[in-house]
Amino acid sequence: MTLFEAIVLGIVQGLTEFLPISSSAHLRIIPVLAGWEDPGAAFTAIVQIGTLVAVLLYFWKDIFIIVAAVIEGVLRGKPLENNDSRMGWMIVAGTLPIVIFGLLFKSEIESSLRSLYWVSGALVGLALLLSLAEGKIQNRLKKDLPLKSMADIGWKEALLIGLAQSIALIPGSSRSGVTITGGLFLNLSREAAARFSFLLSLPSVFAAALLQLYETRVIIAASPEHLTNILVATLAAGIVGYASIAFLINYLKEHTTTIFIAYRLVAGAAILYLVTTGVLMP
Repeated sequence: MTLFEAIVLGIVQGLTEFLPISSSAHLRIIPVLAGWEDPGAAFTAIVQIGTLVAVLLYFWKDIFIIVAAVIEGVLRGKPLENNDSRMGWMIVAGTLPIVIFGLLFKSEIESSLRSLYWVSGALVGLALLLSLAEGKIQNRLKKDLPLKSMADIGWKEALLIGLAQSIALIPGSSRSGVTITGGLFLNLSREAAARFSFLLSLPSVFAAALLQLYETRVIIAASPEHLTNILVATLAAGIVGYASIAFLINYLKEHTTTIFIAYRLVAGAAILYLVTTGVLMP
């Protein structure tokens, strides 16, 4: 890809990674519409290092407290002694499903599942699920029933949201989208669902990025241009990703996810129309 393409795709990654509209879908469809080469699943995974750094910077206090509590708990022989250490281990447990399914279906994720039919179906399907979850939350609010905060997240919530995260392996579904949806179904507040979603993403994004860096190291190192493109795209993703996190956390304090549901439905339907009419190749 050219440097311009790398910058554009890095910005797209940072903007859409944390909004529940699917970064993988946009990184798949934008090159198609622009007539560029498909950057591939490896590029997506590596550039996520930028958004990973954005999460680390935005939540550094939370992460420091959790990591320190886990280390202290292990040293004391009481790994589940307090809420912070339990949160650390729950994040680890919640990461296991996506690691297992990611390894089992790695070939399909990098090939057949990148079909625009899958992308459009995932955009629409998860929009409908998010709509149901949003309706559930709004009904609870109308009845003055309480919603769960980060402090109320237990093993059940962590494992079920972690299982939901594995759906994000399908391009078009959105990691933040499926985990926020799972959180809402489990009666988390929108803000709490988003915060836990971002923290839960850390181990799996880090592992996927390292794996893809290792497997594509020869290609990346083949020329200075390849390395430059990856670095620039990753930097752009990190900067825009940080702003995207701040926006979504603040937005969900006062607003519903309706705008994202509508966007997913329109985008999914548009992609399907363009494919079925032969304008785009699937």
